[in-house]
Amino acid sequence: MFIQKRQIHHLVVVLILALILAGCSPQETAAPGETRTLRVMTHDSFAVSEDLIAQFESENNVDISFIRSGDTGSALNQAILSRDNPLADVFYGIDNTFLTRALQEDIFEPYAFPLLENIPDQFKLDPTNNALPVDYGDVCINYDKAYFETNNLAVPESLEALTQPEYEGLLVTENPATSSPGLAFLMATIAQFGQEGYLDFWAELSQNGLVVASDWETAYYSNFSGSTGQGPQPMVVSYGSSPAAEVIFAETPLDEAPTASIIGANTCFRQIEFVGILKGTPNRDLAEKFVDFMLSPPFQEDIPMQMFVFPVNPDAQLPEAFVENIQIPDQPATLAPELIDENREAWIEAWMETVLP
Repeated sequence: MFIQKRQIHHLVVVLILALILAGCSPQETAAPGETRTLRVMTHDSFAVSEDLIAQFESENNVDISFIRSGDTGSALNQAILSRDNPLADVFYGIDNTFLTRALQEDIFEPYAFPLLENIPDQFKLDPTNNALPVDYGDVCINYDKAYFETNNLAVPESLEALTQPEYEGLLVTENPATSSPGLAFLMATIAQFGQEGYLDFWAELSQNGLVVASDWETAYYSNFSGSTGQGPQPMVVSYGSSPAAEVIFAETPLDEAPTASIIGANTCFRQIEFVGILKGTPNRDLAEKFVDFMLSPPFQEDIPMQMFVFPVNPDAQLPEAFVENIQIPDQPATLAPELIDENREAWIEAWMETVLP
């Protein structure tokens, strides 16, 4: 009897340990044929073709659950606050203005993507491979071609030129405290004039009739004349891909874009977006496959028409509308992610005190 009790006790202990170890397993397992779920946290602007996602799901026996979490800053805050109990397995959409903060908060697991060596070095800002580059785009000043032609006015080629009297009241920008492109344009001015001179530029620009909108939609569709043809400002802070979007979404087919971008040195700020595997994911194997998928040519070639940004994979082919209607600056403005992280809030506050007293 005593021996039987000891054997039963031993069996119970073994079963308990097995259950504990199973619960601590770093990777979810599923019964043969059972579909697993991969959670992907993104910003609200994320878009991808449904057919492409369906193909990935079919090939990997997985359901993708996209968790849209506001703008980049809001999404990052959620990822940081939930790092002890992650809301997702993968996080896409962190950009170079928030990269350092994400890395300092230690929310990602490193992953050396097999074909990472094919990605140009200019996009690889994290040597630890916690955050891998996916796409890039330029925030530029777009202008209404017809306005400048009709008024026989030269298009300004530099930021300095915007303060000249002939451009008084012709530019609308977004508030950097509430708008991503507004923040990017602020960064461009800091790259051009330095921390000692950018506020002087903004003060002059403000005195020259600068118009400030709270968000991109208002600035582009209400203030800008190049989109609706009715706004009062012929220049707007927008994206370098906006001219292509004008052609692609035109109700009446267009031979060329009615707008173009000012692409002089440091007039555009380059944004780079990254993907990372969130620390503690129980689906590490699927997370790696999804990162591989995002950097593969099929996904990279889908990016331009979905999110109007450029792929970082040089093997991806660009749509004809992009090639014909987008100008890529030779010298885009850039700032070190560490510098941005240290000064972002102070720069925004100083801007508001200068432009919105």
